[in-house]
Amino acid sequence: MQVNDARVLRGAAIPTALAGIVAVIISSLAAGAKGAVGAAAATAVVLVFFALGLFVLQRFTRKYPEMMMAVGLVTYMTQVLALGIVLAAFKDTTLFNTRAFGLTVLGTALVWTAAMARGYLREKTLYVEPESPRDDAEDTAGKGQRPTGAP
Repeated sequence: MQVNDARVLRGAAIPTALAGIVAVIISSLAAGAKGAVGAAAATAVVLVFFALGLFVLQRFTRKYPEMMMAVGLVTYMTQVLALGIVLAAFKDTTLFNTRAFGLTVLGTALVWTAAMARGYLREKTLYVEPESPRDDAEDTAGKGQRPTGAP
């Protein structure tokens, strides 16, 4: 993983984990121990799904950089669908509070997405090769001189 990708991953994972901790505290106050378990499970699911998505995106676009937008959209759509499948699979569970689980999934997914957008906006990755600066000696040598053969 490149340094800038690791920086963006940390920039998204840390706020998401903090939002998950807040959700665990709020859920434990509102729904007891089952609420805390649901919020913790939801935070773990979001962190794993979205970190894996970023890893897949990074690995694929290293080989095919021109496909980044398409791969990013497919990856994000797959993550959202997978989260929907997880929500549907656990809708009738008694292991944890499903309302705390669902709300925490929603909240932490939004925090992850916002943090990723913020990280990429702050990264300022160049998409073109910058022009190399010309040598100063070339700039001063040609000033005030007419091209040969000019009147």
